Amino acid sequence: MAEKIKENQFDKQGINPFNAPIPGESLTASPDMKKKWESPPRFTDPDDCIENIYLELTNDDSLPELVKVINEGIPLDELAQVILYKGYTEGLWSPDVMLLLIEPTLYLLISIADYADINDYILYEGEDTDPEAEIHGDDVEPVNMDEDEVTEERPEPKKESLGESLLAKVESELPAKVAEIKEKE
Repeated sequence: MAEKIKENQFDKQGINPFNAPIPGESLTASPDMKKKWESPPRFTDPDDCIENIYLELTNDDSLPELVKVINEGIPLDELAQVILYKGYTEGLWSPDVMLLLIEPTLYLLISIADYADINDYILYEGEDTDPEAEIHGDDVEPVNMDEDEVTEERPEPKKESLGESLLAKVESELPAKVAEIKEKE
């Protein structure tokens, strides 16, 4: 008897898993046509990298869009992944430096959200159900949500992770830039 073949995950998405590069195919490409990440990175110092990220995120074109995306509920860790991977593919930093940039990039995004008065940003998907994120002893005294002063503790940017010069820029320039965005809305 002929059995029906079950549809697999590739068929559901319309993807051919065999339509991929042959292993070692990248080694046969012309040396004149290098990808940007195959050359030495533009930045090797994480402080220079995070300053570049700050300048890129806070320019007049991208800051309003970034504030809008954070306000829509896109998790900050996903934004950091996109930002850092984009920099890697553009040849700005190496994969190792990219890993070192995760924490300062997240703190930079948190600062932008705070200055934009976005208090309910999502740090990572599923943070509200994550048992690792639970505060032990929090269930002893219930929180009254009807009170006027409900404060939720959020991580503050650490001076060590952002660097003193960048943190000073964040504190001096970012509030004015965010205020301009709010005026335009």
